[in-house]
Amino acid sequence: MNSYDSNKIADLLSHHFNMTPIDEPQKADLLILNTCSIREKAQEKVFSELGRWRKIKNIRPKTLIAVGGCVASQEGKNIRSRAPEVDIVFGPQTLHRLPKMIEDVLEKEHKPIDVSFPLIEKFDYLPQSHSSSVSAYVSIMEGCSKYCTFCVVPYTRGEEVSRTLDEIIFEISNLVKNGVKEIILLGQNVNAYKGIRLKDNKSINFSELIRYVSNIKGVQRIRHTTSHPIDFTDDLIEEYRNNKLCSNLHLPVQSGSDFILSRMKRKHTTLEYKKMIRKVRLVRPDISITSDFIVGYPGETKQYFEETINLIDEVGFDDGYSFIYSKRPGTPAAYEGDDVPLSIKKERLSVVQDIIRKNSRKYLEKLINTKQEVLVEGESKKKSGELFGRTFTNKIVHFKAPKSLVGKTIELDIVSANRSSLIGRI
Repeated sequence: MNSYDSNKIADLLSHHFNMTPIDEPQKADLLILNTCSIREKAQEKVFSELGRWRKIKNIRPKTLIAVGGCVASQEGKNIRSRAPEVDIVFGPQTLHRLPKMIEDVLEKEHKPIDVSFPLIEKFDYLPQSHSSSVSAYVSIMEGCSKYCTFCVVPYTRGEEVSRTLDEIIFEISNLVKNGVKEIILLGQNVNAYKGIRLKDNKSINFSELIRYVSNIKGVQRIRHTTSHPIDFTDDLIEEYRNNKLCSNLHLPVQSGSDFILSRMKRKHTTLEYKKMIRKVRLVRPDISITSDFIVGYPGETKQYFEETINLIDEVGFDDGYSFIYSKRPGTPAAYEGDDVPLSIKKERLSVVQDIIRKNSRKYLEKLINTKQEVLVEGESKKKSGELFGRTFTNKIVHFKAPKSLVGKTIELDIVSANRSSLIGRI
């Protein structure tokens, strides 16, 4: 979501001020930090970077500094007190007001702070994207209303609000005209989407939205992230029969212990989660299943942790993101006793990551000596003269080929596997 928001900020600055991004911060007219507060480490990095930028502003006092995103939303005026060099503070829902805030600083010497939640107003003021990339994010909803005890998102991005079907279809149609082939539908809880069709005020759910998007001429692939298990409904599972919806599902489970899940207020059990996975695998046997895991949540005993390991083994996730529990200010879990020592948390994280790495390797090795349909995204950053693309199951493939193939869907022979990607040959 931050990547999407950052691209929209760049579009805004280009549209209103004819600004272009540069790689050297010491030469910039405007420095912007678009922040995340999902984990404590990310939040502290913000103030470290601002300390470095303060030196730039001391040398070039006219350089403007802006802080946006979830840390801005969470901290508000505290950012200015900790970092007085900051000129503008804006939240994820007010990034569209950034041009006006910049004008206020330049013309009125006023330093604005706007971290309000004007629902989904921002999409009405964002300029049309001119992205010509092969794959593009499209935000279809924002916020979350689940209020899991560990999560700061409802407090920094607000509750769930969905865009209209018409807005989404218009944005995707324009992206396709620019050459985009793959659409990634984006939301904090994307499968909770509940929009409307403007002409008749008809309610549209997530599976219906996927169907509409798949009917747009030029859309070759559809992906989505991130989902919540309690919104992973049977009609969405059935939509995996749609041959444009990619064979990968990222469905965060967080823990394999029903006791910990109940403390997290996840509102589902491990049995219900496994039943969803079984159902979707009946429709798509080759589907890639990935997830998120939190270790060391308050009250997690050795037994509860082992239940998480058992779930990972039983489901056979082929990749995942795992984190040590990080206390987030203002969340219910922040008021619980953090009773798992850091050394234990680190040990458990290492165990989870080792298992997931092995699962990932096993999944990739199964693809060796198969033919895979790959959408070519661009030049490889790892090796000069190579391109990279993704399989229908969202696995990255590196291969030698002419640049003219970028944007094309081609068939590759998979010849080997690295730790997290594949090597292919035309």
